[in-house]
This record gives sequence, structure tokens and C-alpha cells, in this order.
Amino acid sequence: MNKKITASQRIGEIGEKAANLQFLRIGFQFDGRSRLEAGIDGIAEVMYDDQPTAKMIAVQVKATERGSYVGETDAGFTYRVRASDFDYWRGSNLPVIVVLYRQSDDTFFWKSLENLVGEAERTLQFDKERDVLDGRAKDRLAALTVAKQGHGYYVPPLGGGEEAIINMAPLQLPEEIFVAQTQLSTQKALARMNKVREGQRYDWMIDETSLWTFCDPLTTPVRDLVERDQVERIETDFLAQHDAVDQQYKFAGLLRHTLGNDFRDLLGWDRKKKQFYFLATPGVVARKFRYLGAKQKTQADVVSVYQKSKGEGPIDYVRHHSFHPRFERLADQWYLIVNPSYYFTSDGERALNYPDALLSGKKRLDTNSTVRGQVIMWHRLLSGMEFEDAGALLTPDTKTDRIIKFGDPPSIELPKSVPEDVWGAKAQKSKKPSGSNEQGSFDL
Repeated sequence: MNKKITASQRIGEIGEKAANLQFLRIGFQFDGRSRLEAGIDGIAEVMYDDQPTAKMIAVQVKATERGSYVGETDAGFTYRVRASDFDYWRGSNLPVIVVLYRQSDDTFFWKSLENLVGEAERTLQFDKERDVLDGRAKDRLAALTVAKQGHGYYVPPLGGGEEAIINMAPLQLPEEIFVAQTQLSTQKALARMNKVREGQRYDWMIDETSLWTFCDPLTTPVRDLVERDQVERIETDFLAQHDAVDQQYKFAGLLRHTLGNDFRDLLGWDRKKKQFYFLATPGVVARKFRYLGAKQKTQADVVSVYQKSKGEGPIDYVRHHSFHPRFERLADQWYLIVNPSYYFTSDGERALNYPDALLSGKKRLDTNSTVRGQVIMWHRLLSGMEFEDAGALLTPDTKTDRIIKFGDPPSIELPKSVPEDVWGAKAQKSKKPSGSNEQGSFDL
């Protein structure tokens, strides 16, 4: 009787050769094992710009001629690993992936053993969109080779480039600034301004016996803080471009107070945490902000109410979008650096006791797109680019009364992009974000 190659042997060989070719297509090397293999069909080597990196991935190919996978839908399916394979793979000193190849539709799907779930941890859940073995998977595959212990090592992003927005906006300042003599200390001046019934303004700062402000003090209640016959206008650059570090700190403080006054109807200031945050809507609490995003009109829930029971019951806490401001002078240009964050209150007004757990939990969920979107949102607000019924948030008078104007944030073209699934893959143990120290501010 003549020897015969079984269908299982034939499709297995086809699957291994097809996987070999697919890895070459995406730019990786693939070396098949000998016929003595017991559960690893080959070793894939990560390549960076056609250069070998000596970072290896063990690959087991499971091939089928046709038919559906278990529980297959348009979105995904499951695959249960054999116990003998699992016992063999978990002793590997290389990351192990399973590649599923179906000849009838020439599809390749892959999954790392890190993703085993259910049934004694031997079930893989495949996503037909995310888990395709093609060029889009290069960064996720490369990320598997990073050491889980020790200091690790660098695996460069392997995809195409992307535009990065820098979280800083150039300031456009008035050409002139007012400097007036005063006999009041900062504390006494604040106490006097707090007694003013209408038109309170805090867009000023005191430097020894001088009060600085961009708005003519004789036209506002600030007149009661200064010597009215000793007010002069000078060029803003005289103070803005001062070489002394302490003067730069004080000028940064003036910028922060001016910004707070410009957005007094929309933003609150927490002097303890040194951050601006969206104010709650009076009587409603929740607030939306509508603006032009990177590509289209969008909106953000900038003040969100969370109740103890879903949709009912008393308020548990309120989350406000916020940012820590920092003013920096680079060369001759002043910038506002925006560090997005969150602020928590118990009812929309009173600061929540012990918000750190909520803050760190929300920060862990933030992705690259989330932070990018927040930077864009804050720029749109600061530059007055909200639209439609966002006018209910800021009156036309308030907008035209703004002293500080903002230019477009700078952007750079990155040669490589970092996909979202790699960006947040190891973020479960991220550290608590540290607050930014604001320059040149004094308590209000």
C-alpha cells in the first residue's frame, strides 16, 4: 500500500508557509522549526526599517481549510487552546502567539497567550478588526518583546508618522500695561476688593509699591487700590521681557490672574490644587461645551454628575474638566502650557474630600486620543472658538472683554506613531499624576 499524506498534514504545511509569507509581508523575519517541533512552528523576529533587532516571538500556526470558528460572528470568535499546548507554551522564555489561518478566505488572525480568558484560562477571544495579522499589528507584536521585569528596553514604533500637538499656546498680549503706585500690601488690597459690591476684579498684582494691570485702573474698582495721580502706561515688553527671574515669576502671576478674570463666568480656580476648572451650570450642575474639534464639530461633557444609584438618588460626586496652567517665556514669546486634569466636587461647588482615588482611576483610563482631545478643547475655549449654543456659556460682552488672546498651539510631525492599543497596554499600574507648580502666583 502506497504512503499517503493526510489532509491535516497538508493544510498544516500550507498554513505554516502562508504564515511565513505573511510575516515577510509585514516586514518581519520568520524561521520555521524542524519537523520535531512540539507546539512552536516558528520564530518571528521583529524588524525595524529592514534591520534585525534580535527580539523574538514564538509562533504557533493553526490552519483550517474552511468552516467557521467557534461562536463566529462579524465581530469576532473564540478559540480554545489545547491543554497540552498550553502546558508547553507557558514554560517558554519567549512571548508566544497563536496565528489562525483559514485557507478558504485567506484570513490571518493572531493573539498573544497573555490574552487567555475563561475555561481554566485556555480560551482566546478574537476581534476580527483588531486582531488581523497585517501591517497594523507590527507595534503590538513588537510590544510583546519588552521585558516584563527589570528596566526593559526600547522597541521603536514601527508604523507611519502622525501629527503631534504640543500642549502650549502662544499668548498675544496688549501692547501697553498700566503701572500704578499703591500703599497697600497684597493682603490689604484683596480685603478691600472683596468689599466691592459690583465689578470686582483681580486681574492685577502688586510688586512692592507698584500695582500692575493690563486694564486702566481708573476705569474699574481697582482705582480704590492705587494712588490715582500716579498711574502711567508703559510698553508691555518692558516687564514681559525682563531678564530677572523674580520679575518673570511676578509677570507670570499677572498673566494667571488676568486669565482667571477673562474667564470668570466659566472657569473657577482652586488655589490649593492650582488649577482652573469648568464651573457647574447654575441650577442644573451638568454642563456641555460645544466646539470645533480637530476635524468636525463636537461636544464634551465638561461637568458630569454621578449619582449613588444609576440615574437616580443623591449626587455621589461631580467631575469637572480642569487644567493646571503654567506660563513660560521661551525666547521673547510667552506661552501658556496646559496640563489637562480633572476636578471633583460633592455638588458642583464644594470641593470633594479625598478625590485622589477618583482622579487616579480616571487618569488610568485616559488614552493618547483623550489627552489630545482635551488639549484641543482647552485651546478652542481659550481662543473663543466655541460654536452654536455655546454662546449661553459666555456672553458676547465677556468675550470682547478678554485681555489675553491666544494663537494656535504648535504642532510637529512625528516620524513614527504610537497606536492606541500600545499606548495604554501597560498603564494599569501607572503612578498618580503629579500636580504642576504654577509660576508667579499668589493666593486669591
